[in-house]
Amino acid sequence: MEQAAIFPGRVRLGMVGGGEGAFIGAVHRHAARLDDRYELVAGALSSSAAAARRSGLALGLDPARTYDNYEQMARAESARPDGIEAVSIVTPNHLHAPVAKVFLEAGIHVICDKPVTTNSADARMLAALAQERGLIFAVTHNYSAYPLVRHAQQMVREGQLGTIRVVQVEYAQDWLAAPLEQSGQKQAAWRTDPAKAGGGAIGDIGSHAWQLADTIVGAPVEALAAELTSFVPGRIIDDNVQVLLRYAGGARGMLWASQVAPGHANELRIRVFGSAGGIEWAQQQPNELRWTPLGEPTRIITRGSTAMNAAGARVSRIPSGHPEGYIDAFAALYSEIASHLLARRSGGDPGAAHFPTIADGLRGVLFIETVQASSCCGGAWTPMLS
Repeated sequence: MEQAAIFPGRVRLGMVGGGEGAFIGAVHRHAARLDDRYELVAGALSSSAAAARRSGLALGLDPARTYDNYEQMARAESARPDGIEAVSIVTPNHLHAPVAKVFLEAGIHVICDKPVTTNSADARMLAALAQERGLIFAVTHNYSAYPLVRHAQQMVREGQLGTIRVVQVEYAQDWLAAPLEQSGQKQAAWRTDPAKAGGGAIGDIGSHAWQLADTIVGAPVEALAAELTSFVPGRIIDDNVQVLLRYAGGARGMLWASQVAPGHANELRIRVFGSAGGIEWAQQQPNELRWTPLGEPTRIITRGSTAMNAAGARVSRIPSGHPEGYIDAFAALYSEIASHLLARRSGGDPGAAHFPTIADGLRGVLFIETVQASSCCGGAWTPMLS
């Protein structure tokens, strides 16, 4: 019996990367299964064939569909009547483009971790290929799927904040405050290697901060002035970034991302101020949004409450008072993608479901490259690359 018949309401999913010892692969697998809309049926889970086989066995995959490499997987799965419909790419950054290209050429939809590539030329290539083949290319900027982020986005779109004036966003971590990469720690090793990461703090977490602001504010950044710094001795990639932003429409912003900030684990925070009010949201308290209409007391909008608008309520899955967090936001994003994948299969309508696409991924890489260009010029104001 074909898998399509076994899992009629689920997307048949494959994964590249994310095997034993990997953090983000497990996150993607949990997220994909949380709303029961995917079935993981195949994988090329490691660059080591032996590790890939062990990982597939540990996950209960059919040994015949646990592949030694991604090229083999794309060929085999595209030839099967029950082959995967989408592939989740959770490799180090430098492999995103070659892996995605192979699967797009095989006619398979792509779900890719961020940043989508290490350079804009590769991102443009993937965008063109996805469009040419008529395939979905999703980028997993998971923070954009938190219910109160979606709520804030709708507030801005509806003009509740008035004219946007000031945007402040930051993402602070401390895990690289010491030279962890010198200890052989796998995550630190590739994330501090320019050839594999493409960018340090700016690519790893600065891209998340940019995308969070981009999601909520909507207006594009027109120009920026940036400084990248490597504070840890011997590190050859940035571990701290500070950026001034000029938005279309006149708003001004600041972005700070640091991996050398003791006392901060994953502190992503945004504040947006307009002529009619201001909002504040923090990822470590994701079920609350502070909303202050001009001249009125601050209000706390809680996830799942009657104060939430339709955009936030649509990606909120449990009653108010039960907290939803990081995995839930990832799952909401995967569910949004599934709505489109299943609609493609059936010819149906995905409704209001939306997610970051390869177009957003390209703009994210262009943001990283503009920051790097500005920093190389001593922090000079630099127009956004396009």
